Amino acid sequence: MTALLQLASISREFDERVVLETVDLTVQPGESVALMGPNGSGKSTLLRIAVGRDHPTEGTVIFDGQPLREDDPRVRARIAVVADAPAHYPDLSIRQHLLLVAVAHGAGRDADTLVDRALDHTGLTGRAELRPAALSSGQTQQLLLATALVRPRDLLVLDEPEQRLDPGARTRLVEHIRQEQRRGTAVLFATHHTELALGAADRVLLLADGHTVAEGLPQDILAGRKR
Repeated sequence: MTALLQLASISREFDERVVLETVDLTVQPGESVALMGPNGSGKSTLLRIAVGRDHPTEGTVIFDGQPLREDDPRVRARIAVVADAPAHYPDLSIRQHLLLVAVAHGAGRDADTLVDRALDHTGLTGRAELRPAALSSGQTQQLLLATALVRPRDLLVLDEPEQRLDPGARTRLVEHIRQEQRRGTAVLFATHHTELALGAADRVLLLADGHTVAEGLPQDILAGRKR
């Protein structure tokens, strides 16, 4: 099977500080891959490079057989990103915000259905008429996920999506990721949470100091690892 996403020999330096060095990663359609490692290991930088928001100092990023850059129309049409940077419309309700995102990404007549489904999947149905400022930190994280779920996507990228979620919401997150896989979406996510990786990842890439130190099945890579 041809990889949907391929990062080959990725290195990244900032002011002569090496953040990533010769990292390789492939993600197949419908596969879920977790990036793990301590803070500063390069996980978030690798995610930004994977979606064209940053450029490697060395190496290449290939999406569906072609080099990827941020202004590539395929990024908007086929890649949905959930990062820890809320960019909501403060004067719109949650439902209005999601409808705007869905319509802006070509949902058309399906927009209402997509929004209802995203609200249900993230547990926000009862808060749909509230404004973002009224949400708790955990609910705001769920809104970030809902915003991605109303977009078209062949690749879903999540940067520590478990942050601020309670145990029940983390369980739903595992279910979301597996549902994405069943619909054929590839999922790439960074996490510190061992249970999320064990429940939602097919493969783990373990980073330390910008290097790959292990790659394989979650149960093999994370044996004995504590949350």
